[in-house]
Amino acid sequence: MTSPIVAVVGGGQLARMMAPVATNLGITLRVLVESESAAAAAPAHETVVGLPTDPEAIERLLAHPRPAVLTWEHEHIPAEVFEASEAVGVPARPGLEALRFAQDKIEMRQRMDELGLPNPAWAIAETAADVDAFLDAHGGEAILKTARGGYDGKGVMVIRASADAHGWLEATAQGGPRLLLEEKVPFTRELAVQIARRPSGDACTWVVVESIQRNGVCSEVTAPAPELSTTLARQAEGIARTIAAELDVTGALAVELFEVDGQILINELAMRPHNSGHWTMDGAVTSQFEQHLRAVLDLPLGDTAPTAPWTVMANVLGGERTELEESLADVTDGAAKIHLYGKGVRPGRKVGHVNLSGADRAETHDRAVAAAAVVRDGVTS
Repeated sequence: MTSPIVAVVGGGQLARMMAPVATNLGITLRVLVESESAAAAAPAHETVVGLPTDPEAIERLLAHPRPAVLTWEHEHIPAEVFEASEAVGVPARPGLEALRFAQDKIEMRQRMDELGLPNPAWAIAETAADVDAFLDAHGGEAILKTARGGYDGKGVMVIRASADAHGWLEATAQGGPRLLLEEKVPFTRELAVQIARRPSGDACTWVVVESIQRNGVCSEVTAPAPELSTTLARQAEGIARTIAAELDVTGALAVELFEVDGQILINELAMRPHNSGHWTMDGAVTSQFEQHLRAVLDLPLGDTAPTAPWTVMANVLGGERTELEESLADVTDGAAKIHLYGKGVRPGRKVGHVNLSGADRAETHDRAVAAAAVVRDGVTS
């Protein structure tokens, strides 16, 4: 029996972290990387250099021996990739009909409303009058988002007057991305729930987690979410199961949520492994990366139970240290699991993360954050 090939579009850290579990499962990982220096280039079993917009690169990615499946590590996939995959009989998972709801925030909001799932108030912004009307109805403050292309705080801004949106409205009028207005939710905290689903319909979730954002970028994740009621945990899991089934998602799905006055609202969707699930690499029986590969290949799903009372993931964002490998000699906490992405360091860029598990939540959090700080900036007193 030959090793199944999984083709992955995107050569970033998410594809990089699929490689070790693919090796363990006897799967060949063939990755479309932007360059030979991309994060996933070194650990991938096979690489094709090119962009998703390059038909020749996609042809090489799908060449003989044919992959068993085509999947993604980001949502920015043109429709032509799905057409090429279908033409050669390679299933794309998740498919375009599902992925479009992660690609376009307006389509996502519309579909969540149709499913009766909890959205914040929202509207499409085409004119200054649209913006003024929404601001008047929602306390004079709103979140403006580009419907496509934004992530990690990009394509998002807080506005208090239509003048704040002038440049974006002009860009939209000239053919740029559509604009979405959302109420500025007075949330207590941000949560996330992950689910993986097979084409056959089997699905399983991990525990709901709490995420902390700083400057629009995920900084820390605590699993499970502290002091989350059983009612809300079950509601979050139910939301994820409904979305996965109704949108026919295959593979990993992350649903980002707001907790507001004892209720939850949907923030965004990601149909792939996600930053909020990195804790599973060391804190769950089956990591999100292994589960994603199992799901897209329609293999039996793994156990998602936590392996410790608490696991905290602390992101390493670009800081003082430029050679992150030097940190391996400086992190003295033997429980800290360091994951580096092989990326050049820039201020604020995600270049790695640290996972740490323990019995006491506060101590586990502080140790994880301290270890990430050493990786980022070096030994501190």
